[in-house]
Amino acid sequence: MLTKRFVVIKSLKTQLLALINDAEDIEEATFTKVTQVLKNAGKPYGVDEQGRLNISFFDAKAYDRDVFDRENKQQHNLIYHTARLGYQTAVLAKGSKVVCIFVNDICDGKVVEALAKQGVELIVLRCAGFNNVDLDACKQHSISVARVPAYSPSAVAEHTLALMLMLNRNLHRAYLRNRAGQFTLDGLVGFNMKGKTVGVIGTGKIGQCVIDILLGFGCKILAFDIYPNASYANKHDVTYVALNELLASSHIVTLHAPLSKDTYHCINENSIANMKQGAMLINTSRGGLIDTKALIQGLKSKKISAAGLDVYEEEADIFFQDMSGEIINDDVFARLLTFNNVVITSHQAFLTHEALQNIADTTLENIKRYAQGKEFKDIRG
Repeated sequence: MLTKRFVVIKSLKTQLLALINDAEDIEEATFTKVTQVLKNAGKPYGVDEQGRLNISFFDAKAYDRDVFDRENKQQHNLIYHTARLGYQTAVLAKGSKVVCIFVNDICDGKVVEALAKQGVELIVLRCAGFNNVDLDACKQHSISVARVPAYSPSAVAEHTLALMLMLNRNLHRAYLRNRAGQFTLDGLVGFNMKGKTVGVIGTGKIGQCVIDILLGFGCKILAFDIYPNASYANKHDVTYVALNELLASSHIVTLHAPLSKDTYHCINENSIANMKQGAMLINTSRGGLIDTKALIQGLKSKKISAAGLDVYEEEADIFFQDMSGEIINDDVFARLLTFNNVVITSHQAFLTHEALQNIADTTLENIKRYAQGKEFKDIRG
């Protein structure tokens, strides 16, 4: 209906512009003003000249453009911005009713208000986490928010195990040695995963995928979640315990909880003190789950034998960009980089072909249902 109306209006505008162009006694200033008004007249806000919905993507990378362009099939007008969303960049959403953001975009109250003033009605996250969005502000300004709750749990779970194995068997150190022609084995001794106790904090879809893989290795699983899944635990030989017991008993602790006020810095000085001596710590969830300064102290004291991090609490100014020619001003992060028993990947646990496909499909489906006026999973508070 909208497209048909737009075509009719466009035809009338074309005819009127042709008549004005043929007129000989119109002043130039008046001609410019009239033609500009005619060009904009009747054009629905938030669509392009073909009547397609404008969607502004923030923090867009090449792999985002590739998969979304392929799956979109020219249905919507996708506008890509490399800049992250923030108060200064919110103006880039002008002309769009829909914006698409990622984990490090800032969507606080001020940004939401700025988007609302520009006519934005929907924020779609191409990720699972939404702690960077002020849901109360979105509700106040009647902006709906949708996300991708489960794009590919296996992608993150497999990356989690990759970090465990890399640290356990010192693959990163062996690779660098061998590249330099040093083929010695001293200092590369690892341990068998079979029979080791792994503590899994957070047993949602990703946590369960991690557990499934670990059970295949023959590990004993302890779990902690504020909402225990008794049915899953009974079927998979998983034991739910208190957090302190999990920390004290686990050779490896892996984090798969969402970031909230309750989980912020759940790994801190006290919880590290409760950990088993020489435990390994893995985080492929949210950087804010770990107090990084406390982690550094745990590494220095050898309470923690190794750490695998795909996320960092102050990653927004570091990850997803080329810093090779820059000085890293974050002293805490720079200190982390000095440990040879720490492996850091730049928030890439999700980055598989399958996950990107699922993210694009779900995001575009959310947009489609919004455009058609249908109900969809709205996560506003």
